[in-house]
Amino acid sequence: MLTLPNILTLSRIFAVPILVALLWEAGWLGYFVAFVLYCVVGVTDYLDGYLARSQGTVSKLGIFLDPIADKIMIAAVILMLVFTRDIEGWHVIAALVILVREITVSGLREFLAGLSVSVPVSRLAKWKTTFQMFALGALILAGSVSHGGWEQLFWVKPVGLISLWVAAALTLVTGYDYLRAGLKHMD
Repeated sequence: MLTLPNILTLSRIFAVPILVALLWEAGWLGYFVAFVLYCVVGVTDYLDGYLARSQGTVSKLGIFLDPIADKIMIAAVILMLVFTRDIEGWHVIAALVILVREITVSGLREFLAGLSVSVPVSRLAKWKTTFQMFALGALILAGSVSHGGWEQLFWVKPVGLISLWVAAALTLVTGYDYLRAGLKHMD
Protein backbone atom coordinates (compact mmCIF):
# COMPACT_ATOMS: atom_id res chain seq x y z
CA MET A 1 0.00 0.00 0.00
CA LEU A 2 2.79 2.45 0.80
CA THR A 3 4.57 2.18 -2.50
CA LEU A 4 6.49 5.15 -3.90
CA PRO A 5 3.72 6.01 -6.41
CA ASN A 6 1.11 6.03 -3.62
CA ILE A 7 3.36 8.15 -1.40
CA LEU A 8 3.77 10.64 -4.26
CA THR A 9 -0.01 10.76 -4.72
CA LEU A 10 -0.53 11.30 -0.98
CA SER A 11 2.11 14.04 -1.00
CA ARG A 12 -0.04 15.96 -3.50
CA ILE A 13 -2.98 15.81 -1.11
CA PHE A 14 -0.84 16.91 1.84
CA ALA A 15 0.62 19.78 -0.23
CA VAL A 16 -2.81 21.37 -0.75
CA PRO A 17 -3.10 22.99 2.74
CA ILE A 18 0.43 24.31 2.34
CA LEU A 19 -0.45 25.83 -1.06
CA VAL A 20 -3.57 27.41 0.45
CA ALA A 21 -1.60 28.84 3.37
CA LEU A 22 1.07 30.24 1.05
CA LEU A 23 -1.54 31.98 -1.11
CA TRP A 24 -3.78 33.17 1.72
CA GLU A 25 -2.18 36.60 2.21
CA ALA A 26 0.84 36.19 0.03
CA GLY A 27 3.38 38.75 -0.97
CA TRP A 28 5.76 38.04 -3.82
CA LEU A 29 7.71 35.47 -1.79
CA GLY A 30 4.60 33.52 -0.73
CA TYR A 31 3.44 33.40 -4.34
CA PHE A 32 6.89 32.34 -5.51
CA VAL A 33 7.20 29.55 -2.93
CA ALA A 34 3.64 28.46 -3.84
CA PHE A 35 4.67 28.40 -7.51
CA VAL A 36 7.71 26.21 -6.76
CA LEU A 37 5.61 23.85 -4.62
CA TYR A 38 2.92 23.74 -7.32
CA CYS A 39 5.55 22.77 -9.91
CA VAL A 40 6.93 20.02 -7.65
CA VAL A 41 3.40 18.73 -7.06
CA GLY A 42 2.75 18.79 -10.82
CA VAL A 43 5.83 16.66 -11.41
CA THR A 44 4.65 14.13 -8.83
CA ASP A 45 1.35 13.91 -10.74
CA TYR A 46 3.27 12.63 -13.75
CA LEU A 47 5.73 10.51 -11.77
CA ASP A 48 3.29 8.55 -9.65
CA GLY A 49 1.47 7.06 -12.64
CA TYR A 50 4.66 6.51 -14.61
CA LEU A 51 6.38 4.72 -11.71
CA ALA A 52 3.32 2.62 -10.88
CA ARG A 53 3.06 1.38 -14.46
CA SER A 54 6.80 0.88 -15.02
CA GLN A 55 7.34 -0.92 -11.70
CA GLY A 56 4.14 -2.94 -11.97
CA THR A 57 2.88 -1.49 -8.69
CA VAL A 58 -0.45 -0.12 -9.88
CA SER A 59 -2.76 -0.43 -6.89
CA LYS A 60 -6.44 0.05 -6.19
CA LEU A 61 -5.50 2.74 -3.67
CA GLY A 62 -3.48 4.59 -6.30
CA ILE A 63 -6.24 4.29 -8.90
CA PHE A 64 -8.67 5.68 -6.31
CA LEU A 65 -6.47 8.46 -4.89
CA ASP A 66 -4.82 9.82 -8.05
CA PRO A 67 -7.86 11.56 -9.56
CA ILE A 68 -8.96 12.74 -6.11
CA ALA A 69 -5.55 14.31 -5.47
CA ASP A 70 -5.72 16.06 -8.85
CA LYS A 71 -9.20 17.43 -8.27
CA ILE A 72 -8.49 18.58 -4.70
CA MET A 73 -5.41 20.45 -5.86
CA ILE A 74 -7.06 22.02 -8.92
CA ALA A 75 -10.14 23.08 -6.93
CA ALA A 76 -8.11 24.50 -4.04
CA VAL A 77 -5.81 26.50 -6.33
CA ILE A 78 -8.73 27.84 -8.39
CA LEU A 79 -10.58 28.89 -5.24
CA MET A 80 -7.49 30.59 -3.83
CA LEU A 81 -6.76 32.41 -7.10
CA VAL A 82 -10.35 33.69 -7.16
CA PHE A 83 -10.00 34.67 -3.47
CA THR A 84 -6.77 36.58 -4.19
CA ARG A 85 -8.37 38.12 -7.32
CA ASP A 86 -5.72 36.68 -9.58
CA ILE A 87 -8.74 35.20 -11.37
CA GLU A 88 -11.51 37.81 -11.48
CA GLY A 89 -14.25 39.23 -13.64
CA TRP A 90 -15.27 37.15 -16.64
CA HIS A 91 -12.32 34.83 -16.07
CA VAL A 92 -14.17 33.35 -13.08
CA ILE A 93 -16.52 31.74 -15.62
CA ALA A 94 -13.62 29.72 -17.07
CA ALA A 95 -12.66 28.66 -13.55
CA LEU A 96 -16.25 27.63 -12.79
CA VAL A 97 -16.51 25.62 -16.00
CA ILE A 98 -13.43 23.68 -14.92
CA LEU A 99 -14.77 23.09 -11.39
CA VAL A 100 -18.24 22.03 -12.55
CA ARG A 101 -16.79 19.61 -15.10
CA GLU A 102 -14.45 18.05 -12.54
CA ILE A 103 -17.33 17.46 -10.12
CA THR A 104 -19.64 16.15 -12.85
CA VAL A 105 -17.11 13.76 -14.34
CA SER A 106 -16.19 12.49 -10.86
CA GLY A 107 -19.84 11.73 -10.16
CA LEU A 108 -20.26 10.11 -13.56
CA ARG A 109 -17.18 7.92 -13.06
CA GLU A 110 -18.47 6.84 -9.65
CA PHE A 111 -21.88 5.99 -11.11
CA LEU A 112 -20.35 4.05 -13.99
CA ALA A 113 -17.95 2.22 -11.67
CA GLY A 114 -21.02 0.87 -9.87
CA LEU A 115 -22.08 -0.59 -13.22
CA SER A 116 -18.55 -1.95 -13.82
CA VAL A 117 -18.12 0.43 -16.75
CA SER A 118 -14.73 2.03 -17.18
CA VAL A 119 -14.34 5.36 -18.97
CA PRO A 120 -10.74 5.70 -20.14
CA VAL A 121 -9.00 9.06 -20.08
CA SER A 122 -8.84 10.44 -23.60
CA ARG A 123 -5.84 12.12 -25.15
CA LEU A 124 -7.83 15.36 -25.29
CA ALA A 125 -8.52 15.07 -21.55
CA LYS A 126 -4.77 14.82 -20.98
CA TRP A 127 -4.32 18.04 -22.97
CA LYS A 128 -7.06 19.63 -20.87
CA THR A 129 -5.18 18.68 -17.71
CA THR A 130 -1.93 20.03 -19.16
CA PHE A 131 -3.53 23.40 -19.97
CA GLN A 132 -5.17 23.52 -16.53
CA MET A 133 -1.92 22.81 -14.74
CA PHE A 134 0.00 25.30 -16.90
CA ALA A 135 -2.66 28.02 -16.52
CA LEU A 136 -2.84 27.75 -12.75
CA GLY A 137 0.94 27.66 -12.42
CA ALA A 138 1.24 30.75 -14.61
CA LEU A 139 -1.39 32.56 -12.55
CA ILE A 140 0.39 31.71 -9.30
CA LEU A 141 3.63 32.99 -10.81
CA ALA A 142 1.78 36.10 -12.03
CA GLY A 143 0.88 36.85 -8.40
CA SER A 144 4.55 36.83 -7.53
CA VAL A 145 5.29 39.06 -10.55
CA SER A 146 2.62 41.61 -9.63
CA HIS A 147 3.63 41.73 -5.96
CA GLY A 148 7.33 41.76 -6.77
CA GLY A 149 7.23 44.69 -9.19
CA TRP A 150 8.78 42.76 -12.08
CA GLU A 151 7.16 44.73 -14.89
CA GLN A 152 9.19 42.94 -17.57
CA LEU A 153 7.19 39.78 -16.84
CA PHE A 154 3.81 41.50 -17.41
CA TRP A 155 2.94 38.83 -20.01
CA VAL A 156 2.73 35.96 -17.48
CA LYS A 157 -0.81 36.78 -16.31
CA PRO A 158 -2.32 37.17 -19.81
CA VAL A 159 -0.70 33.86 -20.83
CA GLY A 160 -2.16 32.22 -17.72
CA LEU A 161 -5.63 33.61 -18.39
CA ILE A 162 -5.59 32.59 -22.05
CA SER A 163 -4.47 29.11 -21.01
CA LEU A 164 -7.28 29.03 -18.45
CA TRP A 165 -9.84 29.73 -21.21
CA VAL A 166 -8.26 27.08 -23.46
CA ALA A 167 -8.48 24.62 -20.54
CA ALA A 168 -12.13 25.63 -20.01
CA ALA A 169 -12.93 25.04 -23.70
CA LEU A 170 -11.21 21.63 -23.63
CA THR A 171 -13.06 20.96 -20.38
CA LEU A 172 -16.41 21.49 -22.12
CA VAL A 173 -15.47 19.21 -25.00
CA THR A 174 -14.10 16.40 -22.84
CA GLY A 175 -16.92 16.77 -20.32
CA TYR A 176 -19.45 16.37 -23.13
CA ASP A 177 -17.57 13.31 -24.42
CA TYR A 178 -17.68 11.68 -20.96
CA LEU A 179 -21.32 12.59 -20.46
CA ARG A 180 -22.28 11.20 -23.86
CA ALA A 181 -20.46 7.94 -23.08
CA GLY A 182 -22.10 7.77 -19.66
CA LEU A 183 -25.64 8.46 -20.86
CA LYS A 184 -25.58 5.22 -22.84
CA HIS A 185 -25.58 3.38 -19.50
CA MET A 186 -28.36 5.37 -17.79
CA ASP A 187 -31.42 3.56 -19.16
